Amino acid sequence: MAAGRSVVFVVFDGVKMLDVTGPAEVFAEANLSGAGYSIGYLSPSGEPVTTSVGIRLPVDGTPGDFPDPDTVIVAGGDRLATHPLPAELIAAIGELRPRARRLVSICTGSFALAAAGVLTGRRATTHWRHASLLARSYPDIEVQPDALFVRDGDVFTSAGVSAGMDLALALVEQDHGAELARTVARGLVMFMQRPGGQSQFSAPLRLRAPRTPTLRSIVDLVSAQPALDHSARTMASRAGVSARHLARMFAGELDTTPARYVEQVRLDHAKALLDAGHGVAETARSAGFGSSETMRRVFVARFGTSPSDYRARFKTTDAR
Repeated sequence: MAAGRSVVFVVFDGVKMLDVTGPAEVFAEANLSGAGYSIGYLSPSGEPVTTSVGIRLPVDGTPGDFPDPDTVIVAGGDRLATHPLPAELIAAIGELRPRARRLVSICTGSFALAAAGVLTGRRATTHWRHASLLARSYPDIEVQPDALFVRDGDVFTSAGVSAGMDLALALVEQDHGAELARTVARGLVMFMQRPGGQSQFSAPLRLRAPRTPTLRSIVDLVSAQPALDHSARTMASRAGVSARHLARMFAGELDTTPARYVEQVRLDHAKALLDAGHGVAETARSAGFGSSETMRRVFVARFGTSPSDYRARFKTTDAR
């Protein structure tokens, strides 16, 4: 078994509490099986921070108090994606980077790594809600929006909250092997490898409304009645344009193709029906897939899991 390793969380005012405590619990659980992690917390100033839930979190010092960290984890916070990043946070990452064996971000912590130049030329992910913003803000990063976590060399990034625990478990497996990681997963009631990506958890399709009234009427009909025939030729006929012109309209206003748009609407409709407890065959018909097998192929290709497995894991809980 590997020698004890230090895990240091970088925190700040507004840090999301679960981005810290979730992964920390994974390492603490691993310690019950002899992993030997030492877990520490630092803030750029060395002062306690106020978390997203209002709890004051004491810290063990500043970056200078951790001269030889093994794993540095930058937690996320809602403001990291929407406000200017604190200069002292970026400086702290820059100070820790050359001393750490591996650098990790949870959720929007990826924005701090990006601002510090750590992700330049790398693959990375973040919370699905902010993935497109990360890609636009840092075009030199290959953002993988559906990944639960991404490793690129000695840099690891994850999606939000529970994905941070998935990543922590992967780090435990890297350090101590699959058997100890399985013990941790059983203890915390986690998947060793969660099926599917962030698409399973993202909100329904949110595309900006088309500016062109003709295109708006087409997409409104797709959303209202996904089971209708929405082939490119049929939609073009309804709009009174050629299929080629319709494709240009979708590309120019919605940055997608007609077929891709229809598939996404049908997927969103199917997920909502499955969440509400409807059967797979009924859902396939109502969402416009025609058959359960067609819907299954699309689900597996897009989400890495079947409709029946999705329904079992993500259906709405009846609290009556």
